[in-house]
Amino acid sequence: MSEQRVHAFADDALGAHDAVALAALVRSGEADPRELVAAAVARAARIDAALAPLAHDSGDRPRISREGIRGPLWGVPTYLKDNVDLRGVPTAMGSAAFRARPARRNSRFTDQFLSTGLAVLGKTRLPEFGLNASTEFAAAPPVRNPWRPSHSAGASSGGSAALVASGVVPVAHANDGGGSIRIPAACCGLVGLKPTRGRLVANAQGGKLPIDLVTDGVLTRSVRDTAAFFAAAELHHRNPELPPVGHVLRPGMRRLRIGLVVDSPIAEADGPTRRAVEETAARLEALGHHVEPMTLPFGEEFSRDFISYWGYIAFAIAVSGPLMLDPSFRMSRLDGLTTGLRRHFQSEYRRTPGVLRRLRRAEAVYAGIFHHHDAILSPVLAHTAPPLGHLSPNVPFEELIERLQRYVAFTPVNNVTGGPAITLPTGATPEGLPIGIHLSAAHGQERLLLELSLALEEAHPWRRIQD
Repeated sequence: MSEQRVHAFADDALGAHDAVALAALVRSGEADPRELVAAAVARAARIDAALAPLAHDSGDRPRISREGIRGPLWGVPTYLKDNVDLRGVPTAMGSAAFRARPARRNSRFTDQFLSTGLAVLGKTRLPEFGLNASTEFAAAPPVRNPWRPSHSAGASSGGSAALVASGVVPVAHANDGGGSIRIPAACCGLVGLKPTRGRLVANAQGGKLPIDLVTDGVLTRSVRDTAAFFAAAELHHRNPELPPVGHVLRPGMRRLRIGLVVDSPIAEADGPTRRAVEETAARLEALGHHVEPMTLPFGEEFSRDFISYWGYIAFAIAVSGPLMLDPSFRMSRLDGLTTGLRRHFQSEYRRTPGVLRRLRRAEAVYAGIFHHHDAILSPVLAHTAPPLGHLSPNVPFEELIERLQRYVAFTPVNNVTGGPAITLPTGATPEGLPIGIHLSAAHGQERLLLELSLALEEAHPWRRIQD
């Protein structure tokens, strides 16, 4: 017998609507944005103690665009992840290593996010600096999975995922430096598109790295909400070096050649995950696409290099914290994962030039895959969402890093190479935990991914947590 799910769906102004439906109700005058905000605030209060997703609550004073333009999603309530700046609100980045002070201005991405018309009610929790694949902490309550509260909600956008999956809001901000949009989407039964590097305005943290791994986006319960967000964001900024996404409203008509990957070179998929991927492959074939097995050209050396680079990020945070974050920063307060990654980098820093060279070359290798395929179908994760504690930062580092490598075996490729990928909640375990599948495409091909995703959603609608 499965655990009782935790959700906030109710007969209120939000109902069971997605963001597109709510925005349409606001435009027609059938819904008042103030009522939507009030309903979301009430819903958040009902589930916060059970799921602990909130880092900062400003629902009594929602933030909207200052540009005076009512974006396409005007009035729909949402939350930002607590690693982007929102003027007047602290940005704590999930860490107890420093005292976060109110941000003096919005980040560039925050302005783009607000331009869509979304009303920000606060900020969501993430693991320390977004380095873990589960939103757990050394000395604070974890974020829990609404479908099964004893299990992980994923990370690093776990707080946002818990809010969307439990019905508090239909859409919330997420960002992705190693899978942090796609992993919590897989754990919580959501749609999560990591866009092509450069699709949205540059993330403030990622833009400072030798290789920019970080892209922003959203978590939603419907493909059309994800499509609507990217169409709205493109009105604020469109990268002229990429083909436009536009507003994707219906499945594509073209029949595609799709590569099927079930196992990573570093980890085999567990039984439920394998079944979810194979069932999705069968659905794609039923829709007329050609699906054929393939092997990803990224093996153990890529995984080792990614961990080294992850360690470099932790080292850079540790040594620059007092200057870049706050004078109150203390390295001794960093959690076990951040500290372990820093030490790991220090133990092999001489590898860094080779690591950077090989990771930069991966982009061309990734692009070569799409000379023969239009998309790749794979798992998001090698196994289903683990129980809380399995990926706790208090687990000894060597054991934790091995667990993370066996779990996060697919998503980092798209961060290093910059290619787009989307998670769709097509499967479930016998206990009712969601299982996500992963579709990747060539740079700039978000439209193709959204069209393919709409077709899958239309053919086999996702489960609903409130049913």
